[in-house]
Amino acid sequence: MQTRFLGGTNVRVGALSLGTMTFGEQNTEAEGHAQMDRAVAAGVNLFDAAELYPIPPKPETQGRTEEIIGSWLKARGGRDRVLVATKAVGRTGMGWFRGGPAKLDRANLTAALERSLRLLGTDYVDLYQMHWPDRIVTGFGSNPTIWRVPDRAADEVPIEETLAVLADFVKAGKVRHIGVSNESAWGVMTWLAAAERSGLPRIVSVQNAYSLVNRTFEGSLAEVAEREKVGLVVYSALAQGFLTGKYRDGARPADSRLALFDRQQRYQGPHAAEAVAAYCDLAAEAGLDPTQMALAFAMSRPFTTTVLLGATTMVQLETALGAADVTITPELEAKIDAIHRRHMNPCP
Repeated sequence: MQTRFLGGTNVRVGALSLGTMTFGEQNTEAEGHAQMDRAVAAGVNLFDAAELYPIPPKPETQGRTEEIIGSWLKARGGRDRVLVATKAVGRTGMGWFRGGPAKLDRANLTAALERSLRLLGTDYVDLYQMHWPDRIVTGFGSNPTIWRVPDRAADEVPIEETLAVLADFVKAGKVRHIGVSNESAWGVMTWLAAAERSGLPRIVSVQNAYSLVNRTFEGSLAEVAEREKVGLVVYSALAQGFLTGKYRDGARPADSRLALFDRQQRYQGPHAAEAVAAYCDLAAEAGLDPTQMALAFAMSRPFTTTVLLGATTMVQLETALGAADVTITPELEAKIDAIHRRHMNPCP
């Protein structure tokens, strides 16, 4: 599998990585282990988790994903064979995080990291990411197509304060590199400016949603990512499964996220179905699996470091891994761009 550098580091990451948010909810421990085994065999070398996982977040399941990764690491050995990434929640009203309200200050981050390390069964995390900002933003994902001035929390934790805590984690050897997630261009540049002013570690990645139906990253963050060497870690490249085509014409396959959980509103807005249908039809015209075309497109972007794969079955994972062999030709890209101009980010 092709590899890329993680930001400005000398760490190489596979173009495809394994997302694990289903482990402990839709997937059992044995199924999670089987996915990790198959992913590593295919050349994947990064597992991405979060203290929040599995999804949907619940107090009775929170932490199971990290536990499953930890049991795999213990059973398989060779911690240095894989990169482990996890995340700390930003400001949230979910009071069951550390007694609430969770935010990105020293006490909260210290508790979050120590718990993640214990569940993962490791002494260090390769990439520690802030799952979303501490500040209140217009909409989850921080790259809205319509701007509303958000309220400001009276106790908002400054980015400089959060960065100082993370720098101590790096100095202690508990974190190798730091990143952000669901962040805006202003946020990324503010993190970078704080690091430069204080001589503290720079963020090396930003994990945001990016897909054929959500290319907002290009208008706000692509230039930042390229010039500042803050690589995009893509999540939701399949638009939570919609770009596979499995939900076309109102279909709701049994055991799918759409059938199990009411959490797909981001991909059910006006004109979303028309855009998804257009991309699926284009894949058929090109003789490609729509899943593989969507993933290959995300991988092909010059600002992308890696694309996270999410699967609940081995069949889905095999299909997704096959995207590594798909090339987005200039002719196909032109047709993709033509659809994009007609539908323009229906799922930001």
